[in-house]
Amino acid sequence: MVSTSIIDALNVRVVGTGDTYRVIVYDLVCAGSVNPDYFDFRRYTTLDAYVDDLLAILDALSVTRCAYVGHSVSAMIGILASIRRPNLFSKLVLIGASPRFLNDRDYHGGFEQEEIEKVFSAMEANYSAWVQGFAPLAVGADVPTAVREFSRTLFNMRPDISLFVSRAVFNSDLRGFWAWSECPAA
Repeated sequence: MVSTSIIDALNVRVVGTGDTYRVIVYDLVCAGSVNPDYFDFRRYTTLDAYVDDLLAILDALSVTRCAYVGHSVSAMIGILASIRRPNLFSKLVLIGASPRFLNDRDYHGGFEQEEIEKVFSAMEANYSAWVQGFAPLAVGADVPTAVREFSRTLFNMRPDISLFVSRAVFNSDLRGFWAWSECPAA
């Protein structure tokens, strides 16, 4: 990352300052809300660098114990972080987590390799058209405000970063890591 602190670079926000809890929200480095200069194509080839970012944020904010909530790939980032630093996490709340998005012989991840390759090709050929077609499928066409918001977030991402991250996520296989986390999960 460039010489900006991770707190500033990843738009870290802290909500609540009471003794009971604080909610810490941040954007992944690939998000359109983050300066694309912070994205390093050599560093973010696996989820390990995203885990490094999460742990650096928690360390910077002097968090010693937390419950983590993550959706989709962020859920997997939380699992990996809990394996690396088990005493830091009291609970994981995992929404739509999948250790592998591709189907395998005895595993249903949701997508066939050929389907994902078509998605990557569509992203490369015409990112704008891909967003317009993908957003309603991803969030449900019957919720127009959600489609608009999700489309906006995708349009804010640089297409080359979006494609690179999509390839890394969809081609990852973290099935072997599920059992390594000793943290209670819901």
